[in-house]
Amino acid sequence: MICAVEASADALGADLITALRERLPDAKFFGCGGAAMQAAGLDSIFSIDRFSIIGPIGALRALPAAMTASSELAALAVREKPDCAVFIDAWSFSKMAAEKLKNSSPETKLYKYVAPQVWASRPKRAEKLGQLFDGVMTLFNFEPRWFEPHGVKAQFVGHGGFHNAKIAANQSSAFRADYAVGDAPVLAVLPGSRPAEIARLMDLFRKVAMDAVAAVPNLRIAVCAANSVEPIVQERIQTWPAGTIVAPAARRYQLFGAADAALAASGTVTTELAIFNTPMIVAYRIDPLSAFWARRVLTIEYVSMINIAAGQEVVPEFLQEDCTREKIAPALLKLLTNKDVADEQWQAFSKLTQMLGAVETPPAETAAETLINWAGLSR
Repeated sequence: MICAVEASADALGADLITALRERLPDAKFFGCGGAAMQAAGLDSIFSIDRFSIIGPIGALRALPAAMTASSELAALAVREKPDCAVFIDAWSFSKMAAEKLKNSSPETKLYKYVAPQVWASRPKRAEKLGQLFDGVMTLFNFEPRWFEPHGVKAQFVGHGGFHNAKIAANQSSAFRADYAVGDAPVLAVLPGSRPAEIARLMDLFRKVAMDAVAAVPNLRIAVCAANSVEPIVQERIQTWPAGTIVAPAARRYQLFGAADAALAASGTVTTELAIFNTPMIVAYRIDPLSAFWARRVLTIEYVSMINIAAGQEVVPEFLQEDCTREKIAPALLKLLTNKDVADEQWQAFSKLTQMLGAVETPPAETAAETLINWAGLSR
């Protein structure tokens, strides 16, 4: 059983299923996931679109659906008797579902793929994870030490962005050729993977992009969003500068390599941009109550992984009250027009991505081998 309820987790799940299928060709995959996991062979028992949420308000609204979905997964485990269940990211949903599976199907081994960020907030989650799960596979090499003191079996498998960066390193020219960009400067605009993020950030990013186009000769804008929100982005793009490119999620790594700079919503994508050495501005805005809650529980000063790892603001962050056109546009123009500003980020990226754990083996393959060994799955 494999379960994911978010777009980024769906991509990880699809890669994991592919890697497991290569090693266990007769294995059966079921649970919940999005289009990518279903294309890889997952039998998903419900749609995950309703779980694309942000903050405590979104979590409260989704709680009834999450409880129902957790019960459905528990019942599925009773019927199908899986050897193991893997829950990818989405700590709150994973915890709820794991508690129900532990009661209804105690013989099923439970594993967590993508550790909750206990180093950023709510460190007691490490102990809770140990009570519910038989092991955790982490994206970053510093994370296992947060769980091992609690008796949790933890394995660093790596971040897919490192491997994807190597694969796509020489494909930026293909992106420029296919979209007739030539040698023009390119600004990648990445407004998020959830409908609420698009609603809060898309118009702001449009205004900032218009300022950049007015100031930088021949600048091309390329917007890329997750599959889950691409229809919404396509609707809103009509009012953007002429010639704006809408790149599918499948070509995002080519875009990262081709872009001279990026304007990005806070999230996993900022780490991926750093891996591709793409200088960026990070912006994010959530509802006031969620912001109040976040400020109470966070134990870190920054939200971008690169800044967290560096312990300083390598990448400019414009959050909440600072997430305005008046503040973001000048910083972005500096990044696009002043090579020294971009150089500062480049120098930091190469050091910090090594700190986070660059890997040679595709993370999904390491995760698959780890899962097979931990769960004792027969090949």
